Parts: sequence; C-alpha cells; structure tokens
Amino acid sequence: MSQQFKAAAVQAAPCFLDLQAGVEKAVKYIEQAAAASAKLVVFPETWLPGYPNHIWLGPVAWGMQFVGRYFESSIEARSAEDKVIAEAARKNNIQVSMGLSEREGGSLYIAQWHYDENGDVIKRRRKLKPTHVERTVFGEGDGSDIVVNETSLGRIGQLSCWEHLQPLTKYAMYAQNEQIHCAAWPNLALYEGGAYALGHQVNNGASMIYAVEGGCFVVAACALVSKEQQDILCQGDSEKEALCPVGGGYTRIYAPDGQSIGSDLSHTEEGLVVADIDLSMIAFAKAAADPAGHYSRPDVTRLLLNKRRQRPVVNFDDASSVVVPEDAPELEIVGHADE
Repeated sequence: MSQQFKAAAVQAAPCFLDLQAGVEKAVKYIEQAAAASAKLVVFPETWLPGYPNHIWLGPVAWGMQFVGRYFESSIEARSAEDKVIAEAARKNNIQVSMGLSEREGGSLYIAQWHYDENGDVIKRRRKLKPTHVERTVFGEGDGSDIVVNETSLGRIGQLSCWEHLQPLTKYAMYAQNEQIHCAAWPNLALYEGGAYALGHQVNNGASMIYAVEGGCFVVAACALVSKEQQDILCQGDSEKEALCPVGGGYTRIYAPDGQSIGSDLSHTEEGLVVADIDLSMIAFAKAAADPAGHYSRPDVTRLLLNKRRQRPVVNFDDASSVVVPEDAPELEIVGHADE
C-alpha cells in the first residue's frame, strides 16, 4: 500500500451523446493525470456519454427525442470502448474511476468502473437508487455494489451523487474501512437559484461531511455544462437555458478532517484538481471518531447489509437447489465480528 501519492479529479464537459469522442477525451485526461504524477484519476457521474440533463428540462414526450441516442451512446462491459479505457490505465500506470451510463441488454444503469494500474477491472458498480427523474432512465444496483476494494493504493470505494445523502449506504462503506473515496457528481448548476438542494453548496457539503464521517479522503469529480451541450439540450429555448446554464463544475478533493486540498478551478473551467494523499492522516481522524469502530454503539444501533448480487432470473440446478453465483457473499450484519 502506498502511504503517499497524488490523486486527480476530472472537471470537464462530456462529449454529450458521442461515446467515441468521449472515450478519446477520457484518454487525454488519463494521460494528463499521469503526467501530473497522479496514481488515481476520478471522472464525474455518467461522464460517458454525459449526464442526461434533458430529463429535468421538459415533459417526457419532449425528452423522448434523446432516448434512443442516449441508449446507443451508453457503454457496454467488455466492449471496444471499455478496452480502450483499460489500456489507457495500463499504459499510464494509473488507476481510473470512470463514471458512465452502463448498457446491459435493454436497460441502462448509472455506473462507476474501477480499473487498476494494470488495466484490470477491480469493480463495476451501479448506483443503488437513481434519484427522482433518473428513475425514468436508469435501473438500480444492489448490495454487491456497496463495496470497498483493497488496491495497491489503499482501500478504495465509489458512490455516485446523492448516494452521499443516504445514511445507511454511507455507513456500509465506512464499515469496510474505506481510505480513498471516489465521488462522482454531475454538473451542479441545474435549476441554479431555484433548487438549493441541487447546488454546489449542499453537494460539496455532502462530500466534505463524507470525508469527516468516514475518516477518509474524498475525490469528488464534477462535470460541467458546455455551450455545445447546452445547445443540444436546450435547442435555443431561453427558458431551458436558464434551467441548464453553462458551467456548474465544482470539483473538490477533501482530506479526512474536511479540508479542501489541492488545486482549484473555476466552475466554468475544464481541467484537473490534483492533491497529495497521505494515508497516515487517517489514523489521526479515526483516533477521534471511527464511526463503525470505537465510536459506534452496536448494542443500540446496527446495520443489516445484504451484499448478495441480485438478478431477475435464478437458475435451478434441480428441483430442490438454487444455483447462486460463487462470488455472492452472504447476508452481513455490520457490527462486531463475534456477533
């Protein structure tokens, strides 16, 4: 495990509805992060092929014009595009957390794929519960997606957007001794001035509090809306442009004490936020408050966590036995190990 290394968070507009161009742009940012000596680079939520802002901008009938294009521009596991990202990670000796719209069969999922520095996939996870109108586009993840993985850099986990406002989901992550957290956010200017809860103050606050509660580093990557994306989405409609303004990138990296560390960017500027990660700081944070350790009260409150992978079709080997995937863990109660 590396005690000290650099991490980078991408703040950039996606190539909306253009998967090939998006992958090419992603590779450039992976290369740029590696050139800055970063060992981990984190991308925003559904950065491939871009966050579907259209679902917030008009009636369902109007938004249907984007449905087919968004589906076709979403990425499949083990596809050529997946392999390009993996090769970029390997070639640049860097871990990559990629936020994307994952296509499987006829369904889409808000996903984060974690590649190691050899280009191997550590984890493909899905957002446990899409938020509000996201549920008109995306399916749900399950307990197998609430996971922290051991890597050469430390114990790394991932969540998307308002999963950071789900107390039990956060606690399940903290209980796995997470050290570096990859937080994927869309742009944070939607409904600017009219919906405070969707703005950067609240959502950056959620990332900061995650760092303090979990005693971990949070690499919070946030996309922004470009004029090109606004033109596609709003089609010259001034009312829609007011709801989806250019900008909205508020990328941050937080230390376990809640400090914003590393470089800074304007909310309309594309680039990388880079910070030094020192895992030894975690011991000081956890000495004060380890939420699933010495600072917990399992005799009063505990979390029941089902990490078994769920699928709509279960195959039966015979009339009495169910075939369960070998990698499916059993039901877990987060608490003391001897209970």
